[in-house]
Amino acid sequence: MALPEILRRPLSLPVVASPMFIVSGPEMVVAQCTSGIVGSFPALNARPASLLTDWLSQITEQNASFAAANPDRPVAPFAVNQIVHRSNDRLEHDLQLCVDHQVPIVITSLGAREDVNEAVHSYGGIVLHDVINDRFAHKAIEKGADGLIAVAAGAGGHAGTQSPFALVREIRRWFDGPVLLSGAIAHGRSVLAAQVAGADLAYVGSAFLSTHEANAAEEYKDMIVSSSAADIVYSNLFTGVHGNYLRGSIVAAGLDPDALPESDPTAMDFGTGDDDDQPKAKAWRDIWGSGQGVGAIDQRRSVAELVTQLRAEYDEALAAPIWDGHRELSLAPAPA
Repeated sequence: MALPEILRRPLSLPVVASPMFIVSGPEMVVAQCTSGIVGSFPALNARPASLLTDWLSQITEQNASFAAANPDRPVAPFAVNQIVHRSNDRLEHDLQLCVDHQVPIVITSLGAREDVNEAVHSYGGIVLHDVINDRFAHKAIEKGADGLIAVAAGAGGHAGTQSPFALVREIRRWFDGPVLLSGAIAHGRSVLAAQVAGADLAYVGSAFLSTHEANAAEEYKDMIVSSSAADIVYSNLFTGVHGNYLRGSIVAAGLDPDALPESDPTAMDFGTGDDDDQPKAKAWRDIWGSGQGVGAIDQRRSVAELVTQLRAEYDEALAAPIWDGHRELSLAPAPA
C-alpha cells in the first residue's frame, strides 16, 4: 500500500515531530515544517480554546509564505493532536476548527473514534492514531484510522513497554499502510533504524525539547541536555496513563522517583477548568516528560540546526558499510 499523498511529499528527513503538551506551539511547528519535517502540536496547547483558530491560521500562512519565498526547499505539512478521551470537553470544538481549516494530518490519542476519523476524511485529511500494542492497532484501523504511530518502550510522555522491533513486526504482519515508530529516537542513525525495522517514518519528540523554539522553562531545557536514559522514570501517577518523565523534575516537586504510588487509570482527566480554561492535569508543567533517547541531546540549538544534524547523521548511516556475515554492504542507493 502506497503512502497517502500528504506523506509522499518531499521531506528533508523522514520524520514527524511528535506533539508535546505545553511545549509545542506555532513557533516550533513552523520551524519544523520549514526545516522539512512534519510539525505538530496538541490542540489543548492553545488556551483559551478560542486561540486555536489563530494558531491554525498562523501556521498555514507562515508555511505558505516560506514556501513562496523558498521554492527550492521542501515545506512539510503540519499535524494537530486530538485527545479523544471522553474527559476532553474541548474535542468537538477543536475538531470542528480542524475541519474548518482543513488540517492535513490529525493525530489521535487515548481512544479511537469513527466520527472523528470521518470528520477528518470529509475534507481529505488523514488520521494517524498512536498505539502501544497490536490489539489497539487493530481497533484503530477497524474504526477508520489511516495510519498508526507505534509508541514503543522509551518514548517520551505517554508510552508503551514493548520493544520497537516486536511492536512494528506484529503490526506489519497484517497492516501495510503508514506506520510511524516512536521510542527513544533522537539521532539520525535511529531514524534510519526505524525505517529498516519496518516503519515509514520516525516519530521524534524529546530531541526538540531543548530547542530555542520550544515553549519550555529554561530549567527544563537544561535538564534535557544534562540527562541520560538512566534519568527517565516510568509512572502513571501524574495522568493515570503510564509515561516517561525526568527524574530531576520529580525530585524538584518533592517526590521520591523510586517510590511513586500507582494511580487509578479512571482518574484520567483531560478536561478544562471552569475558571481559566487550563487543563486540570498538571503533568508536564512541573513534572517534565522525556524519552530515553535524551542522552543523545548534548546542547541547546534551534530546530533548523537540530534537523540539519539529524540529516547529516542519517546520511552518514546510509553510507556506512554494514557486514552481513559474508561481505560489506551499504544501505545507500547505487549511483544512477
